Amino acid sequence: MLIYDIVIIGGGPAGLAAALAAKEKGIEQILILERDCELGGILNQCIHSGFGLHIFEEELTGPEYALRYIEKIEAFKIEYRLNTMVVDICADKRVTTMSQADGMCVLQAKAIVLAMGCRERPRGTLHIPGFRPAGIYSAGTAQKLVNMNGFMPGKEVVILGSGDIGLIMARRMTLEGAKVKVVAELMAKSGGLQRNIVQCLEDYGIPLRLQTTVVEIHGKEHITGVTLACVDEAGRVIDSTREYVSCDTLLLSVGLIPENELSLKMGVKLDMRTNGPVLNDKYETNISGVFACGNVHHVHDLVDDVSKEAEKAGTYAAMYVKGGA
Repeated sequence: MLIYDIVIIGGGPAGLAAALAAKEKGIEQILILERDCELGGILNQCIHSGFGLHIFEEELTGPEYALRYIEKIEAFKIEYRLNTMVVDICADKRVTTMSQADGMCVLQAKAIVLAMGCRERPRGTLHIPGFRPAGIYSAGTAQKLVNMNGFMPGKEVVILGSGDIGLIMARRMTLEGAKVKVVAELMAKSGGLQRNIVQCLEDYGIPLRLQTTVVEIHGKEHITGVTLACVDEAGRVIDSTREYVSCDTLLLSVGLIPENELSLKMGVKLDMRTNGPVLNDKYETNISGVFACGNVHHVHDLVDDVSKEAEKAGTYAAMYVKGGA
């Protein structure tokens, strides 16, 4: 069984920053486990600018931001495994992985950093009546299809949710020739950054309708339209405001959930408000030597904040390995 000082689960911005911080504290045996085919995580599909203003004091795209860290990982010769799925973690810090190249492997870590990031909330959590037609995507899935696979989901788009990724995809779809008819937001205020509201909606004349939601999806084989309706202060649908909007694509930007299935399996205590681990002031979970950072802890607005938090978690993990407490 291979033994490592620190095993980091996730090769996105949090995992990369944590690994570099631990390396700079003198830890040699570090392993990053990443299920995708390359390091960088979600940054690889975020080709828009706006990253790095706090860390690097310049405006970078997502891939450019990730590359700054990946180049350091390569320079420090920090070991990483791609296309590797972590299938189990035990409280004694044994990590079981699966990959096509190596099959099933069991690794022993002295400390673990959880940096799995987050996932998008799916349609099933929204309880919208209707069939399950083609043409409904999470905003992040649509972003990957457009930016990395060169595939356009549709030409007439309705977006539910005004989080940052929903706002960014409103602009992206418009730039690719689609007509974004409306961005609907259930709450009385957008969940996205003000700069994204201005740059992604107002600059392109895309309407934002607050206190509005999708109450019905039309179409059986493929989506043909949605019914929108306003809601009152208590979130109840106002029937008199129902309005049909034709579309061939519905993008959902309705929130992010920390990826904590592995955390639960190993007995990490979660905060029911954030769905992330309960951490002490050293980013350590209730299990000694298991740390967490980034969007697996709680969803951050800026990737710069993810990196800063991960640097602290990596530093404390290194201190734990050196001092045992």
